[in-house]
Amino acid sequence: MKKAGLTVGGFYKHFKSRDALVAEAVGSSLDMWKDRFDAAAAGGPRFTYDSLVDDYLSEAHCNHPGIGCPVGALAGDIARSDNHTRAVATRKIRDNIELLAGLIRDKNKTGKDTARSRAAMSYCAIVGAISMARAVSDKELSREILTTVSRRLKNPAS
Repeated sequence: MKKAGLTVGGFYKHFKSRDALVAEAVGSSLDMWKDRFDAAAAGGPRFTYDSLVDDYLSEAHCNHPGIGCPVGALAGDIARSDNHTRAVATRKIRDNIELLAGLIRDKNKTGKDTARSRAAMSYCAIVGAISMARAVSDKELSREILTTVSRRLKNPAS
């Protein structure tokens, strides 16, 4: 709060409740992919299905859950949140699946329904993989989970 020049009371005045603060934080952090997609469209670094999978299932993301996707770190907590927070998360997750579907269509030239199904599966796979890789204490097993899921998502026939 000191770095932002706010008091705790001044900060909380911006939100109706703690739950409203949580909903805002979850919603904002779930825009990471959209922000990267928009940056790529404006001439920034390319953003593809493969780059998204590589970044999400990287050891850097695995080792730093506090700065990554909140779904991989907090899915259970989000599920127990208030209705507003869950509605925000639902909308953003739906948007992320649709963004993934577009990236899949671009990569594989598949139809909308096929891309949407694969996007839902991919989203669940990367979130599950990052959660499991973080849960195990064996670094080799963690790395194996990340690389295996990444390889299978990028090359389903392998």
